[in-house]
This record gives sequence, C-alpha cells and structure tokens, in this order.
Amino acid sequence: MASSSSAFLSKISISNKSISFSSSVSPSFPSFPSTFPSKSHRCNRRNNALRVQSKIREIFMPALSSTMTEGKIVSWIKSEGDVLSKGESVVVVESDKADMDVETFYDGILAAIVVPEGESAPVGAPIGILAETEDEIAEAKAKAATKTGGAAPAAAAPPTPTPPTASTPTPTPASAPVADVAEGPRKTVATPFAKKLAKQHKVDINKVVGTGPHGRITPADVEAAAGITPKPVAAEPVPVLAAAPAAPAKAAASPTAPLLPGSTVVPFTTMQAAVSKNMVESLSVPTFRVGYPVTTDALDALYEKVKPKGVTMTALLAKAAAVALVQHPVVNSCCKDGKSFTYNSNINIAVAVAINGGLITPVLQDANKLDLYLLSQKWKELVEKARAKQLQPHEYNSGTFTLSNLGMFGVDRFDAILPPGQGAIMAVGASKPTVVADADGFFSVKSKMLVNVTADHRIIYGADLAAFLQTFAKIIENPESLTL
Repeated sequence: MASSSSAFLSKISISNKSISFSSSVSPSFPSFPSTFPSKSHRCNRRNNALRVQSKIREIFMPALSSTMTEGKIVSWIKSEGDVLSKGESVVVVESDKADMDVETFYDGILAAIVVPEGESAPVGAPIGILAETEDEIAEAKAKAATKTGGAAPAAAAPPTPTPPTASTPTPTPASAPVADVAEGPRKTVATPFAKKLAKQHKVDINKVVGTGPHGRITPADVEAAAGITPKPVAAEPVPVLAAAPAAPAKAAASPTAPLLPGSTVVPFTTMQAAVSKNMVESLSVPTFRVGYPVTTDALDALYEKVKPKGVTMTALLAKAAAVALVQHPVVNSCCKDGKSFTYNSNINIAVAVAINGGLITPVLQDANKLDLYLLSQKWKELVEKARAKQLQPHEYNSGTFTLSNLGMFGVDRFDAILPPGQGAIMAVGASKPTVVADADGFFSVKSKMLVNVTADHRIIYGADLAAFLQTFAKIIENPESLTL
C-alpha cells in the first residue's frame, strides 16, 4: 500500500452555544512490501503503520449555519502555548447571526493562531494550529507561517501576461492582406461604394489591393489607386473623438469625491453584511403587495385577558397567521429554483426582531400546533437568546413565513421586503380607532389595523393572497379559537 495523507474530520456538534471544530491530521504510513515476510516482521510493520508520526492539526473555521460563508474571530479564549483538553472552549466565532464558542475535539497545545481577533476567514479556512507535543510546536509555527503568507505570491502572479501585449508587432496584420492578394486568382470583394468610385475614376478594381477586413476593397483603397489624396477634413474629428472619453471619465470620478467634513465610514458587521446580502438577493424575486384592514376590537379584548399570563401581542399575531396558513398552504410555500413549488410540511413563523447592530428573525417552529401560552413562553426565550446572540442556526434559518410588527411604535402601515427562500412576509401596523359605517348607514368607531403582505408572484397569485387575508381577518375578529 502506497503512503498517503488522510484527513480526519471531527464532528460538529451544536449544544447550547458551543460547537466543536474540525481538524485534519497528516500521518505518514510506511509502505508494505509486495511479498509477505515472517510473522514477527509483519507485526512490527503493522505496529509502525498504525503509529502516527506527526499530529499537527489545523483548526478550521466552522460553518455555524447553512448561509454562513465566512466567520469573524470575536476573541481567542486560549493563547498560543496553552494546553487544551478535549471539549474545552478555544475561540469565539461570530457568524452571520450569532456568536458561538468553538470547542476543541482533541487534546494538545495551541501552537499558533493563524487568524487573530477581529479578522475574518472563509468557512473551512485554517484559523489555528494544534500540536500534540512541545516538540512539534516549532513545526506547527512554520506551518502557520505558510498559511498566513501563502497568499502573497499568488496576488503578484496576474501582472505577468501584460508584457506580450505591448510587444505585439503591428506590421503582421497589414502583411496578411498582401499575402492573400499574392495568391492565385480569387474573387474580388469590394464595397458597393468602392465599385462606384472605381467606375467613376476608371480604376481596374481587380488590381486594387484591399485593406479592409479579409482583403475587402474600401473606397479609400480606390481613391489611393486613382492617385486622389484624402481630404484633411476627415482627420480633424479624430482629436475630438479621442477627447470625448475623457469627459465621462471625469464624471465617473465625481462619486469618489472626499467625504464631507466630520463624516465617518463604518464597515458592516457580520450580521449587517448578511442582511445586506439577503436584501440584494430579494431583488431578483418578482413580488407584489396586498393590503387588508382588520378590525381588532375582539383581539384587543382578548389580549387584555391573557396579557397577565405572559402572552404578548406578537404571539397572538403569530398564532393567528399560523392557523390561517393551515387553510392556505400555498402562502406557506416557496420557490427555490424558479421552476417548481416547494410546499413546506411545517408552519414555522419567523418574527423580525431588531437587536443592537442588526436584525434577526427567531423562528416559532410548528406555531400552529403549540397552544398560545407555550408559544408565548417559547417566544420570550427566543428573544432573550437573540439579544444575547446565542441563537442556534435552526432557531433563525428555518422560517417558512415571516411576521414583522411595527405597531408598538405607532406605525400605521409599511411594506416589508421578502426574505430569500420564503413565499410571503406580513407587515402589521398599529391598531387605531377608525370611524366606520355599517350596511344601514350608521356610523361607529372601531379599532382597525392595516396588514400588508408581500408575496412571491411566481407561486402566490392575487386571489391566493386575498383569500388568505380574509381568513386571517376572520380569525382576528373572532379570536376565541386562538386559546384552544
């Protein structure tokens, strides 16, 4: 068996707020002979083959969520030279939505830190080097140096192709048509205006050498054969054409003007960068919006009864939306490939929450199956974990329908942007007293809120969304079923 280098990946286990990193081992195995030696010799060789000569492992940047492409090192819990035990936290990594402790899956010594605090690395990239013994620390540090400095030569490589373009000989294109003319009899190719000029100036067009594409004879070739010098007027526009591109170049440079006095540039955090990426992706989806007024007198009365028991208005709205989605599964579906529907088997209501430095959507999984009080308790736990940046990936990326409520800020109406991977998002405004007239023309004052839903028009049509909103309104106006 030929010697080879094999990689051992440690499992990634998420529990509470920790995750085990993956490592690679590069053992060297001696090769076995093609013939079978004595029994004692075979045992010695087998023992040597199973002995790993070097256990220098790379600590990789783990994937903390399905949407994570890179992570940021928040802090190194351990320092270079520290002895690590299996299961011990080593580093805190910031993903696109949360911070997590990364635990070591092996015993060893943290020989070198490849990615320092505050810097980012793509998923799968080495962020540290782990040695098994002190004798291997020097070798591990040398390996870390190659990881940090290996990108520099690659960056300098691209400029090499530029010299050949400058040394390309210009006479070669001009000589090609002459070679074609020197060949035997061929069909004369000329532009119609060139043929007309040849007749006017009595020039044998078959003896004219064309300088156009593929030897085509141009009017200038005919005039040259007739001894007519070109008019100097044609050369005058050349400086104008050459100067024309300079004006757009100056105009394009204007956006890079210096900042106003006192202005500062603040780079995106990892969470803000993830939100920005998702919002840009949402622009590729054709969406439409439908608004619907909902009377909330009965819902407000129910809220006053259940509020002392810890039930929030957000939990009531999420429960009502989930119950309505049961009757309209198409609104709970999504389109992932632009060619088909994906009907989700679970109704997971993601609720937008503003936290310090970003926005996150904790998910109430199976919201239609949980009773109102358990749903409220679950929601409070999710909000606390979201603000502490301790949500697990499945707690914020498994939503099938999103609810965004700004009613507590007094906002009466707004439109929400559709999150990627979902079919619809509901924007709920504040409930306000409104004068309404009944069928008999009598006026009364009722509390109403305006609900706007943004939907993916590839899979959800106007009639689908209107029917869903009618069902949602009936549930809100008769909310007793929410407490069952």
